[in-house]
This record gives sequence, C-alpha cells and structure tokens, in this order.
Amino acid sequence: MSAIARALSAAAAMGWEILWPLILGFALSATIQAFVSKRQMVRVLGDDSPRSIVLASLFGAASSSCSYAAVALARSIFRKGADFTASIVFEFASTNLVIELGIIMIVLLGWPFALAEFAGGPIMIAVLWLVFRLTLRRAAVDEARRQAERGRAGRMEGHAEMDMAVTEGTPLLARMVSPEGFTAVSHYFVMDWAAVWMDIAGGLVIAGAIAAWVPAAFWRGFFLMNHPGLGLIWGPLIGPVVSMMAFVCSVGNVPLAAVLWNGGISFGGVVSFIYSDLIILPILNIYRKYYGTRMALYLLVTSYAAIVTAGVAVDLLFRVLGLTPTARHAVVLDARIALNSTSILNLIFLLLAAVLVRRFLTTGGPEMLRMMNTPMTTPESK
Repeated sequence: MSAIARALSAAAAMGWEILWPLILGFALSATIQAFVSKRQMVRVLGDDSPRSIVLASLFGAASSSCSYAAVALARSIFRKGADFTASIVFEFASTNLVIELGIIMIVLLGWPFALAEFAGGPIMIAVLWLVFRLTLRRAAVDEARRQAERGRAGRMEGHAEMDMAVTEGTPLLARMVSPEGFTAVSHYFVMDWAAVWMDIAGGLVIAGAIAAWVPAAFWRGFFLMNHPGLGLIWGPLIGPVVSMMAFVCSVGNVPLAAVLWNGGISFGGVVSFIYSDLIILPILNIYRKYYGTRMALYLLVTSYAAIVTAGVAVDLLFRVLGLTPTARHAVVLDARIALNSTSILNLIFLLLAAVLVRRFLTTGGPEMLRMMNTPMTTPESK
C-alpha cells in the first residue's frame, strides 16, 4: 500500500504541475480549430506534392487532437478525397506539432526538448513522405481506401466527423469575438479534453509508478547511460518500443518521457519516445480495422523508421549546436502540491476552464459529446 501511495502521490503532484499549461494549451488549440474548417482541408490535400505535405502539416498542427481522434480524422479526410500520404502526415502533425505538447514539455522537461520536438517533427514528416514516395504502391492505397469505406469502427469517429468551425461571413477578428465563435471554442475545448483525459491520466499514473518503483540503476543500464556513443543510437531505437508497450499516447506521453530522461535515456530517445504515440498497439489495431492488416504493418514499419531517423538527427543536431541538456532533473518525484506560483496559475486557468465548460453546457454541448464516440454508419457497414 505504501508503494501504491507513493506512485499515486507522484502522479497527482505531476498532474497539478501541468494543469495550467494543459488548460492554456487546449484553450489556444480550441481557438485555432474554431476558425479552421476541416472541409477546407480536403480541398487542398488531394495529392502528395510538397505543397500539400506542408499544408497537411500546418493543418495538423492547427487541428490538435488526441492520437485516437487524429487517426479517425485522417481516415475521415482520406475517405472524402484527400491523398493517403497527406492524410497520414496530417495525423502525425496533429499529435506531435501542437501547442499543448510544447507547453507541457517546457514545464516538465525544459525548453530544449520542446524545441527539439518542433525541429524534429518536420524531419520525421519529410522522411515519412520520402519513404512513402519510394515504397507505397497505388494498389495498396486502393485496397486501403476500399477498407476505409467499409465503416469499421474505431475510437473517436464521431469526433472526427464534427466540423464546428466558424469560417463564413464576417472578417476573422469579428468571428473570433462573436457569440458563435465563443461557442465553437468552448465545444472544441471540452471535447478535446474528453478525448484525451484518459491518456493524460494513464500517462501520469504509469509515470508515477515507474518513478516510484523502478530503481534508477535499472534505467541507467537499460539505456546504456555509461556508453553515450551507443546510447545515441540505442535511445531512438528503444524509445518507440517502450512507448508501444506503455499504451499511452499524445500529451500523456510527456510525464513518462520525463521519468525516462531522469533514468538515462538519450536526448534523441526522448524525442523518439514522444513521436511514437501513433504506433502504440491500440492504434495499430485501429489501423488494421481502417486500412487492413498489410497497410497497418506498412504504417508500423515506415513510421518507426521515420521516428528513429528524426530522433537520431535531432540528437546529432543539438550536440553540434551545444543545445543538448546535461542535467537530468525533470519534474517528476520532486513535484509538490503547494501554495506557489503554479497553484495560483492553476486557479486562474481553472476559472477560464469553468467559463468555457459553462458555455459548452448551455449551448448543446452534452448532446455533441454523446455523439463523439459514435462510429459512422456507411452503406457498406449496414
């Protein structure tokens, strides 16, 4: 019981430490989503040209999602006519190049990790695009499209189909301060929280348990901490494997990444670990349902290759620039719930969250929330 209490205490303390950055990140993300229409995305993502890939990355970063919602949304825009490569790039950007992820990384790990996340993301996407161009066959895409049209169920399909963006009529600034804009922001804010809270809670509990129970000596040996040359390669290779086994994705990965950094994983290993939210085992199973077994395995292999390459490249780049952090004191077990600046910020942002939740509840939000996990029905699935 004492060991469980230590793990839960660490999880709660880390949760309190990252509460205000989470609220801020989701509020900013909701604001962006409220004025960027998903319908507009499909029209400009019809091929895998460099322009479409850049736009897919930008749209993904603007359409912040949990991993399950990102996968469902990628399938949705693919079914509506977007290119398969552009859809997958959009998916990776919407979980790895988003505001709230960077804020949480700064709080728990430090600014070099957030900078590495946003520097390595384009590298990962470029590698993925190049590998797809060289190896992805039209027959495989056609087979994946046929499978995608069959309406196989996965998490967050209803969420993926919702488009509440306010994009018509008045200029952008007027839309942002309009009642309709406020309502759209509140709906995106609450539904993004509803989509990701289990991953955040799971990540905090797993991180607390590992931090409290696993001896530091184990991690130092496992991550080859005394062999920095080998660790440069080993960290990015093993980071995604640890992520797959942890079953945690999206922002929920960051607390566990902090534990692994304290334990001795390389800088590039942390980056690769966080990028791996879209190849955890539950997501791979959804790929199988959406696109078929062969495409699921293809996505696993190509994504892993791109993730590892990005992790190694970022590690080397930051070493050359002298930006690699040397201290391993990420906020994990040292986090405390106390009356300090963090608590004051938490209270301020909890008030903001309360305002958005109240707006959500009084503008038809609960009904939309019930629809969020409802799978789409297509003629093929009836």
